[in-house]
Amino acid sequence: MRIDFHTHGKLAKKLPFSPEYTDWLFGEARRAGLDALCLTEHFNTLGFAQLYGHVSSIGRKTGDAFELPNGLRVFPGMETDVAEGGHILSIGPMDAILELNRRLEPNKAPGAFLPFAELMDLFDQYPVYVGCAHPFRSPGHVPEQPAEQLKRLSFLDLNGKDMAEDPKRTEKLTRAMAKKLSLPVISGSDTHQAIQYGCISTVFKSDCTTFRQLMDEIGCGHYSIELSKDPAGQVRRASSLKKRLKDIYARGGDYVAALTGGAAV
Repeated sequence: MRIDFHTHGKLAKKLPFSPEYTDWLFGEARRAGLDALCLTEHFNTLGFAQLYGHVSSIGRKTGDAFELPNGLRVFPGMETDVAEGGHILSIGPMDAILELNRRLEPNKAPGAFLPFAELMDLFDQYPVYVGCAHPFRSPGHVPEQPAEQLKRLSFLDLNGKDMAEDPKRTEKLTRAMAKKLSLPVISGSDTHQAIQYGCISTVFKSDCTTFRQLMDEIGCGHYSIELSKDPAGQVRRASSLKKRLKDIYARGGDYVAALTGGAAV
C-alpha cells in the first residue's frame, strides 16, 4: 500500500473550499499511484468542516478511512501551528479531528497559537497519533523543545518539499532527531497541488484501513520511503502552478475551471 501522510485538500488556506478542486486532487492522487493519503489540512483553513464533510459524503467508511469511488482511501488528519513556530500533524478518527478543530477555534490566529506542550496535552485527550511536520523548515523551532516533550510525538515527517530543496540536510537532520528520540520516520509530499503527489511516499508491505494497523506496521518497520526520480522538478512545477491559479482567483476568475477544463475529475 502506497500512502502519503501529509497532504492538503485545498489550493490555499485563505481560499473558499471548492469540492470540485478537492475531487480533482483526489483523482490526481490516484493517478499518481497512491492507494491512500492522510488529509492533514491546516487547522485554520477556511471551510475546514466543509472539506471533511465532503470527504464523508463521497467516501465509504472503511475502518478509519473513507474509500472513494476511485479506490483512494482518505485518512483524516490535521496540521496545527504551534506558538514556538512550526507545525504539528495529527491523524485519527474523523470525529476526533473535527472536535479537536472546534476546540482549537480560539487559537487559530497568529499570536494565539498554543505552545507545544499545551497542544500535546490537548491531543492526549483524543485517540490521535501526533507527529512533527517538516521539523527543520525555517522558522520552525519544534526540535528545540525539551526531549521529554518531544518524546510525546509518535513520528517525524520526512517532508517531500524539504527533500526536494535540500535532500541531504533534510534527511540527515530528520533521521538524527528520530534516532535521538527513538521515533519512526514517515513521509508526506505536503502538496496543495496535484503535481507534487508522489514526490515522496511511504510504501507498506500490508494493506491497512485503520490507524492502529498503520502504526503497528510502522513500529515493526514493515515499510519503506520512496523518493521519485525528480522531486525537485515536481515541487517546482507545483509551486509555479499554485501561484498561477491563485492569481486567476485574485483577478476574479475560476481557477478550478481553468485547471480542469470546466469539469471536475
